[in-house]
Amino acid sequence: MSDTSEITFSNYGIYDLGDDLELLLPNTLIKFQRISDDAFSYFRENSEGQTIEKIIPIKSNDVKIGLVPIRPLNHPAKRTNYVFLKLDKEIHLGENSAASIFVHCPIEIGIFLIYGDNHEPLDWVTCNHLNSRFSLYGSPDTGTLCKYAEVSLATDYNDSISYVNGVMHIVIENTLSFAQTISKVIFPITDNNLYYNNSKSIVDGIKIIMKKRAAVNIAEVKPTLVDTEWTQAPGWDNSTDSVHHMEMTLE
Repeated sequence: MSDTSEITFSNYGIYDLGDDLELLLPNTLIKFQRISDDAFSYFRENSEGQTIEKIIPIKSNDVKIGLVPIRPLNHPAKRTNYVFLKLDKEIHLGENSAASIFVHCPIEIGIFLIYGDNHEPLDWVTCNHLNSRFSLYGSPDTGTLCKYAEVSLATDYNDSISYVNGVMHIVIENTLSFAQTISKVIFPITDNNLYYNNSKSIVDGIKIIMKKRAAVNIAEVKPTLVDTEWTQAPGWDNSTDSVHHMEMTLE
């Protein structure tokens, strides 16, 4: 799997299980194999030779497999609902001005068992494990643990890197009476849905409003829905408590 130029990877979407199914992602091989009338085996191997194997009893023969982008919260472990996006270029806004940008937001990939309208999480993978790590926003005692990613600007919604990231639209408003520079965004991603088309993905956007509260300059961050015809992916963990906005202290 080292020469990716000649390999056709599996697109996101819904797959019939049948008797056998093989899905190929960068550095990851996934196999389903029927072992009885009411059970399948599941096998996953990555480029380092690490494997996961499971036996899956099925509830009916009408079971399908979903391969979709999910929020980047599981690797290396599920510890937080927050992401820390470090922009590769600072955004400078003059007083009472606004900007609109696209950025590459990290993703993971979820594998679901689908019974009718029910999507049952089975497994997840990351195709960018070397750049998947945590960071602390704030003080060591009271700070917020975040999934950290250094992100670059994108040109539009079609500019994602397949299986690695999705494109997010960010609107920034500076309501302060002086110029302000922003180089990072911290927010809970649990209210941001993901959407896919073939191997490309989109993440719901965010709106950042820089304003003064009492004697402190803050940036309020809230999610915004994407208007798209791409297919919405199911959420990996819908039981997670949502946090609907975040406030950052401006430097």
